[in-house]
Amino acid sequence: MLNAETKRRIDNARDILVGKVPDPKTQVEQITFAMIYKFMDDMDQISVKLGGKASFFNNGYEGFAWSKLMDKKLSGSQRLDLYVRALEGMANNPHIPQLFRDVFKGAFLPYRDSETLNLFLKEMNGFTYDHSEDLGDAYEYLLSIFATQGKAGQFRTPRHIIDFIVDCVDPDMHDSVLDPACGTAGFLISAYKHITEKHRDDPLTPDQKQRLTENFVGYDISPDMVRLSLVNMYLHQFPNPTIHEYDALTTEDRWDETFDVILANPPFMTPKGGIRPHKRFAVRANRSEVLFVDYIAEHLNVGGRAGVIVPEGIIFQSSNAYKALRKMLVEENYLYAVVSLPAGVFNPYSGVKTSILLLDKDLARRAERVLFVRVEQDGFDLGAQRREIEQNDLPEALAAVKAFQADLAMEPENSARAWAVEKARLGEDGDYNLSGERYRQVVLVSQKWPMVKLKECCKFIRGVTYSKKNEVEEKGNIILRANNIDITKNSLDLSDLKMIDKSIKLGDDLLLKENDIFICSASGSKEHIGKVAFINEDLPYYFGGFMAVIRCNEKVNPKYVFELLKSPIFRTHLNHSILAVNIRNLKSSMVYDFSIPFPPLEVQQEIVDEIEGYQKVIDGARQVVENYKPVIPIDPDWPLVKLGEVCETTSGGTPLRSITEYYEGGTIPWLRSGEVNRGYIEESELFITEMGLNNSSAKIFPINTVLVAMYGATAGQVGLLKFESSTNQAICGILPNDQYIPEFLYYFLLSKTEYFVEISGGGAQPNISQRIIKELLIPKPNISDQEKIVEALESERSVIELNKTLIERFETKIAARIQSVWGAG
Repeated sequence: MLNAETKRRIDNARDILVGKVPDPKTQVEQITFAMIYKFMDDMDQISVKLGGKASFFNNGYEGFAWSKLMDKKLSGSQRLDLYVRALEGMANNPHIPQLFRDVFKGAFLPYRDSETLNLFLKEMNGFTYDHSEDLGDAYEYLLSIFATQGKAGQFRTPRHIIDFIVDCVDPDMHDSVLDPACGTAGFLISAYKHITEKHRDDPLTPDQKQRLTENFVGYDISPDMVRLSLVNMYLHQFPNPTIHEYDALTTEDRWDETFDVILANPPFMTPKGGIRPHKRFAVRANRSEVLFVDYIAEHLNVGGRAGVIVPEGIIFQSSNAYKALRKMLVEENYLYAVVSLPAGVFNPYSGVKTSILLLDKDLARRAERVLFVRVEQDGFDLGAQRREIEQNDLPEALAAVKAFQADLAMEPENSARAWAVEKARLGEDGDYNLSGERYRQVVLVSQKWPMVKLKECCKFIRGVTYSKKNEVEEKGNIILRANNIDITKNSLDLSDLKMIDKSIKLGDDLLLKENDIFICSASGSKEHIGKVAFINEDLPYYFGGFMAVIRCNEKVNPKYVFELLKSPIFRTHLNHSILAVNIRNLKSSMVYDFSIPFPPLEVQQEIVDEIEGYQKVIDGARQVVENYKPVIPIDPDWPLVKLGEVCETTSGGTPLRSITEYYEGGTIPWLRSGEVNRGYIEESELFITEMGLNNSSAKIFPINTVLVAMYGATAGQVGLLKFESSTNQAICGILPNDQYIPEFLYYFLLSKTEYFVEISGGGAQPNISQRIIKELLIPKPNISDQEKIVEALESERSVIELNKTLIERFETKIAARIQSVWGAG
């Protein structure tokens, strides 16, 4: 166990170095070199005392032993010279293990201050080790205070979270174990300790331990992390640790290696410059977290199991790649449990909200449900210091997981902490949302309040029917139709109004009134039918025959009913009730027969107030997202050049639709203009084959191509391509030369979106030609100025992305609150 004295010495050593070596990674390297250096000499000294010989520093290397280095007769400059020569020559010492020679390869002292070195070596000389396990504990502490590079989406996983995941997955002595993004090898070491602890009553023999260590494998893309993990494993009883410098996402060299257990906290962010994933993934994606989870699932042996930490995007975001991954995990029987962790677990490195996916190919195949577990406290506060506290939900969460593993039909004891959901229900809307709160304790009979049918508190009023010939251009009555409901926001959209002849008699009850719930009652679109909007004031608008209003009486709060009708439960009720194939009709009986929990009016108001508070956050975040436009301050001294003079521009093409071989089984991403959506483009909905590419004018654009939509409703939209992709002919691809940073060009063109829209001509088919794009005058600041501008705008973009996440998170809160009305209330 790590003692307080060892911890204090490591802290002191870092404090001594920080003035000369500010980079935390270099501090860790320097302490690593000194710890191993002294450890080898300690082992030599013990061997000599026992009557043996020095094994590490002998046959010409005696003069470099640590004890020689600390000789008090040496002056400061002599000690500095000896240490520099020892450090730089250690990799050539044939008497030390190959692993240590690799660690010291390229080692050097990054400063030449003898006073700092003397203080540092004196502190390190205070370390005493009888066994490498002691050094391993000290090294583990050193790594625990080292924050890896957050910009790459990598964060050190807290030890107690690692141990929790390992306990859930429960590796054993015959399992092969992989961490495909191993960092400092924390998961692998925890798994090894877990197995040896399991066999404490019947300890493993030395041969069994040797075979056990051969079952552990780690990959990491960073050579620095590989070096750290090799040292960490060696110091934790792994004589020949297997850690490969390997990029699992872009290379296929180790694709055929499979494992019984996989444990990981993979990078959360796609690196700048994008990813070029190979073609063997089941899910087509360019987000690193999606690809890593796909990789883990696909590399489990029959009956294999895994535990992986994922960001919230995996859990609920609606882009195609996220949905496809969730569908694969559920439908192909990988996922059996989701453990939600509190935001702040990774403080102080990141406040990102995370969850744990637990996979088991055998258990998930037998299970008809997925277990959801909520952890609110992990034994530490969620501030930057992460101080230990009494509240810790992890033991209870582990118990829930173990109980579910033992009995898949069992209902969790604490339904506020854990609950199981039918797989069929997860896939009802095709979204496979894994936000457990959406499904918590939801039954169609309230556990607390009576159930009341809407016919007892509401009136359903259909709109007026009319024909096309009744429409007029002026002096008519305004009629609202299905497209006057914004189905994404459940609000009125009055941008396209129609009028009908006043000769058609309309009663006052067909005017929209304050507190009406406006609803689409008939549509050929499954998305429109049953969609609602709340009317906040009397309006001079009538509603058409495919529309209706639900008008509440004094027994119920109209906004409460509105929130219930927005919920997935009402949607499920309609999907079960509406049978028509083409035009879906909402019969009054479908509304009237829908039962809702009926709390007292004051409780209804409390629920409404809570939801409206969440909605205000959503609306505010939407304002930020929808109204943001980058502004680049133009220096009048910058020269202006035509875009076509400094960039190559070209468009794509569309393979013939009639030839199925151009599309079926395609692996080449293919974008349409509607997917150029003012942002970093990281996925494609459609794919074409190599044959389709070669037999059309489609071409593959490289990463960081700037795209401009030229035709259609999205004309003028700008995107930055973050993966290799082909496009159709309605997209102009702009390839900057070395005088421009792609991000700078993207942001500048993004600031010109309104100009593009204006010159596109509007009408049924807006059009921007390549000639117009080539003629556009763009500023030409130097690269340094471009970098500064991009850095500032990237910071703004991160705020926009956070607001998008905020929208999704608070929409989930609203859904969970409405769901709870049917649950515990």
